[in-house]
Amino acid sequence: MAQQIVMVVGLGNPGSDYENTRHNAGALFVEALARHAGQTLRPEKKFHGFYSRIHWQGLDLHLLNPTTFMNRSGLAIKALADFYKLKPEQILVAHDELDLPPGTAKLKQGGGHGGHNGLRDTINQLSSKEFHRLRLGIGHPGDAKKVTGYVLGRFGKQESEQLDAVIDEITRVLPDAATGKLAAAMNRLHSYKPNA
Repeated sequence: MAQQIVMVVGLGNPGSDYENTRHNAGALFVEALARHAGQTLRPEKKFHGFYSRIHWQGLDLHLLNPTTFMNRSGLAIKALADFYKLKPEQILVAHDELDLPPGTAKLKQGGGHGGHNGLRDTINQLSSKEFHRLRLGIGHPGDAKKVTGYVLGRFGKQESEQLDAVIDEITRVLPDAATGKLAAAMNRLHSYKPNA
């Protein structure tokens, strides 16, 4: 089966102030994926972010964590996509998701931005909603007024362990997702239950 997803992007904010914050769940996933492949992400000016190309599990993947701040994520994504002539459908964007509980994740293709500034800018820059998304659950603080402080807050110990565990599960299903067996990958990932 031909490889369909060739670029994986982790959304987050740059700098030590934002390290290990819930809003950076996507970036943490891409860093973990690079580690699984024995690689590290390195600064790459022309892509406005940290970049690595990995060969892993039979896949050839471009990894990118933009350093543009969340609301300009699309700039970095478009720079890399244009350079390698990639279509939106070949891109997987990993991001934090308030509507999913911590330690869970969902894959999907297409859709709106759901109020997520990183997705909003990506849709605008690519002029398409057809890229794949990896939604990493961070839970919801229960009050809309508390959302900003919550997403910019750091993961607690249990949340970190749950994120690490679901990232391991994602790395197991990613080869299927990337080679066109999205339904199989979704079935497995969506039935995954975090340890309490």
